Amino acid sequence: MTDESRTSKAARLFDVRRVIGGLFVVYGVIVTLLGLFDSKAEIDKAQGVRINLWMGIAMLVLGLLMLLWLRLSPPETPEEPPETDNAGH
Repeated sequence: MTDESRTSKAARLFDVRRVIGGLFVVYGVIVTLLGLFDSKAEIDKAQGVRINLWMGIAMLVLGLLMLLWLRLSPPETPEEPPETDNAGH
């Protein structure tokens, strides 16, 4: 594997959009599932709103939008500094 492909792969792997999008999708799934199975007492505590369900869906949408943004606009590979020839130094 060349240095250029390694740098490009690292730039894609550690892009903030991937981390944030992935976390929001995971947490969105968890909160949505909790919202689907909320008890009557939990819904009454939130004044009749299924807040876990709505927030879970919102988190899923935000996470998927971040991942879509990453897909449509991939990170650019950072430019390598020019190599200097230091003969004898």
